[in-house]
Amino acid sequence: MAPRVTCTTVIAAAGLLLGASFFFQLLAAVEDGQGRYNAMFNFGDSLSDTGNICVNKSAAAQLLLTFANPPYGMTYFGHPTCRCSDGRLVVDFLAQSLGLPLLPPSKLSGGDFWKGANMAIVGATALDFDFLKSIGLGYPIWNNGAINVQLQWFRDLLPRICGGTPQTCKPYLAKSLFVLGSIGGNDYNAMLFFGFTVDRARSYTPKVVDNIAAGVERLIELGAVNIVVPGTLPIGCYALYLTMLPSSNKSDYDEHGCLRQLNDLAVYHNTLLQDRLGGVRARHGSAVRVMYADFYTHAADMLRDPARFGFTTAVTACCGAGGGAYNYEFDARCGMKGATACKDPWSHESWDGVHPTEAMNKLFAEGWLRGPYCHPPILQ
Repeated sequence: MAPRVTCTTVIAAAGLLLGASFFFQLLAAVEDGQGRYNAMFNFGDSLSDTGNICVNKSAAAQLLLTFANPPYGMTYFGHPTCRCSDGRLVVDFLAQSLGLPLLPPSKLSGGDFWKGANMAIVGATALDFDFLKSIGLGYPIWNNGAINVQLQWFRDLLPRICGGTPQTCKPYLAKSLFVLGSIGGNDYNAMLFFGFTVDRARSYTPKVVDNIAAGVERLIELGAVNIVVPGTLPIGCYALYLTMLPSSNKSDYDEHGCLRQLNDLAVYHNTLLQDRLGGVRARHGSAVRVMYADFYTHAADMLRDPARFGFTTAVTACCGAGGGAYNYEFDARCGMKGATACKDPWSHESWDGVHPTEAMNKLFAEGWLRGPYCHPPILQ
């Protein structure tokens, strides 16, 4: 005898099916990172500034605010947002993947920072400005917000985020994601573009990475548990450096046209940084999760084989002037008179000769979230 199917049975079955569907949707969301973190807090330089340079104008604003002009922002936002790209940055893709809002710049008056804040600012350095002045590099462009300054900005925000006391803040911060960097690139810019040799710049690398590691320790003291620390990019492969620091010796370039000495400097920085982060992990054990994001290897892979990652152009700037192999002129940089943007930024790795396109930033974020370019991956 066939079982009797009642209205109640149908409704119950439908409920079970809907419940199962909701369960799997919820499971997928958790696996994708939705709801994993309360908030995200970012520190860094122009690679991750979402607007502080425009909000917190400095003496160098005239030089730097080309980022506030079209065609910056053309791909995603449709207008400039003071991000140094045609669209979203790595930090934007991380926030969206984690179900968080795009991070507001921390200096934004009246900003809502409950779900996160971005302390990064164009021109930021790992070394304090007073130290840079002491070695002859006291130019205003490097006085926007060193890592210690950004950490103070964050401490100043805590009362608006979680009440401001250790008792109220630590549980909240323990379930938040922190990204400290990339930072350090401007320290080398300050040195290399103002007369230091690569060897002399290299002599300051231990101090640069010590300051980054000290920043990680200060975040842990405040209650951070999950901290991503990116290394630096292969700077010898970017149009800015290839144009401003050229060599007449062909042996100074590798088979991809990159300056060997500059990339060796970046590798040295990243090697020391990973060593310092290993020390942080050893001191804190399983109480914290410090993740090294390997900017260098991922970017180098894309530069060596652009087609594998969906690009047609690696080094040439999408937005710039002069044409040729680099399409970069310092006096006609992207956002300035004389510069124009390509029509297909998604096929370029370099946006303006120094910053990645949105398409490249998206790949960086994916490599950090699930690997293999973050150790361990954020979503592991």
